[in-house]
Order: sequence, then C-alpha cells, then structure tokens
Amino acid sequence: MVKMPVLDAKEVIAVLRRLGFEVDHVTGSHYIMRHPDGRRAVVPYHGGRDIKQGVLRAIIRQTGVSVEEFITRTD
Repeated sequence: MVKMPVLDAKEVIAVLRRLGFEVDHVTGSHYIMRHPDGRRAVVPYHGGRDIKQGVLRAIIRQTGVSVEEFITRTD
C-alpha cells in the first residue's frame, strides 16, 4: 500500500490540473473539477488546512486514476 501524501486543497487542485481537470465551478467552499471526458471531482477548500487522508482517497477515486499515478503527479 502506498503512503498518502499530506496535501492542502491548493496542491490537490494543481495535481488535478496536471491530470487534465479544470475548475468547472465553485459552490461554497468546494471546487468542482471536471475533465473533458466527463469525470468530476469535488475538492473541499477550507483555508490552508490539509485534506484528510480519507477525503484525499475519495477525491482520487472520483478521478478514476490510481493512487500511484496521482502521487507521481504531486512533484
């Protein structure tokens, strides 16, 4: 099992952009990211707080990529 990195919302959004996602819209404190093929991921943006590991795993699951691929894009 791969160790999950500690990321804040700004970093997660940057990784999603590298994967081809763009901000579709913002609802309250949540950024809704959409991929051209229709996939969607919701990223909670609560100041500079880190995203918890379970929430990060859920975001990765929504993107449809593997955890390893997501982590390699964090660099």
